[in-house]
Amino acid sequence: MIRAFTLALLLAGCGGGQPDHAAGHPGGHGHGHAGHQHDFSDVERFAAMFDDPERDAWQRPADVVALLELEPGMTVADVGAGTGYFLPHLSPAVGPEGRVLALDVEPAMVEHMRRRAAEAEMGNVEARVVAADDPGLSGVDRVLIVDTWHHIEDRTAYAHRLMRGLSEGGLVLVVDFTEDSPHGPPEAMRVAPHAVQTELRAAGFDAEIVPSELPYQYVVRARRP
Repeated sequence: MIRAFTLALLLAGCGGGQPDHAAGHPGGHGHGHAGHQHDFSDVERFAAMFDDPERDAWQRPADVVALLELEPGMTVADVGAGTGYFLPHLSPAVGPEGRVLALDVEPAMVEHMRRRAAEAEMGNVEARVVAADDPGLSGVDRVLIVDTWHHIEDRTAYAHRLMRGLSEGGLVLVVDFTEDSPHGPPEAMRVAPHAVQTELRAAGFDAEIVPSELPYQYVVRARRP
């Protein structure tokens, strides 16, 4: 099913280059897809791309995090967190009483996030290796999934697992590439926002496409009733 959350983290383009569909695609997070397996053991090499400051101009992490409607004390899961690009934004948003779960299937990336959190003194961050087909959530208030949804083969089943892991009133924020984005996976792998909305609704979510200022990505927000 899903081979590595970090495939979408190949940010050819965030530093001014062009997308390389053979190696991956620009984005924040992502599941690897069958036929697109890569060696992420050289984490520092990828971190230089994934966390390039130029990425902020189009990823707009503060705007994305604002759409999560986080409050102090909440637990938020960053599914497919890669090198932890969003951690400096999520950690202060939930405060010292909150928790940030940084989840990825690639052990090297998870170890990198543990070091990153320790060095930045983000004591509310817990980085975990998770199964490819199940993030293993329980009692979570918010879930962030950036540039990852299109890599999941059985997305409705995955949405059901997200539903089970959310607290009442919790929400999932899916951010993924638009059809005409210059970044992202090959056209055949892209998922339209209405399809994401339908998949989440099939799992019982109240899902809506929400306006955003992201130039290359759309946002679907799904709330557990």
